[in-house]
Amino acid sequence: MKRFALRTLIAAALTVVAAPAMLAAQTAAPAAEAKAQTTASGHPDNDYWRKHDQQLLTDFGWLARFKEADVTLGPPAAGENRVVFMGDSITEGWHLDVSFPGKPYVNRGISGQTSPQMLVRFRQDVIDLKPKVVVILAGTNDVAGNTGPMTQEQTENNLASMADLATANHIKVVLCSVTPAFDFPWQRGLEPAPKIDALNAWIRNYAAEKGYVYVDYHSALKDAQDGLPPALSRDGVHPLPAGYAIMAPLAEAGIAKALAQ
Repeated sequence: MKRFALRTLIAAALTVVAAPAMLAAQTAAPAAEAKAQTTASGHPDNDYWRKHDQQLLTDFGWLARFKEADVTLGPPAAGENRVVFMGDSITEGWHLDVSFPGKPYVNRGISGQTSPQMLVRFRQDVIDLKPKVVVILAGTNDVAGNTGPMTQEQTENNLASMADLATANHIKVVLCSVTPAFDFPWQRGLEPAPKIDALNAWIRNYAAEKGYVYVDYHSALKDAQDGLPPALSRDGVHPLPAGYAIMAPLAEAGIAKALAQ
């Protein structure tokens, strides 16, 4: 009887000890399953983001993207007021030939890019094209952490470096506000709106300090939630043609002001 009682007591003790571990395992299972749906960098595990993350390892700035196009473009013609639009998907998705027909405007936007990536390719995709003006729109993907967590100061430094490089090469600078976003569909819960507001305040002040042109897309596009409304965007981040129709005259006015400086 004593042996039986001892075995029973030991078994009960082991059950008590094992219970938390079993509960932890059950709790961890859904978490592990959820984590399996993201890449190692925390992005959604789909074809776009797998290719994006691989690109960072092989060509961080994606210099190969426009390398041949830059060579083919050649130098501007005599008297040509070439303008390069540098940016991410918001720039890439902008049909400049529709918004600015007949204008020598060059689109060098790449979807998903952050300001450090743009800085890497700035010489190839902007300076070497010898434009009169560069229109810089960057920061959305910095806030989203597309190439890892970033501070606002890091974004500021990259924007300042691009502007400095342009100025040193006699290229007029147009700095644009980051467009509004209440949330990012590929990175939910980051509450980007106040972060974008803070970055835009710095861009506006920096442009005033340095004598650069500032173009405020944000104020013209935002809704009551400080985001991009459904009438102007399907996903709350990327403008529809109606959004670009609002942005185009603002950009044109900014370019004209820069050319007149």
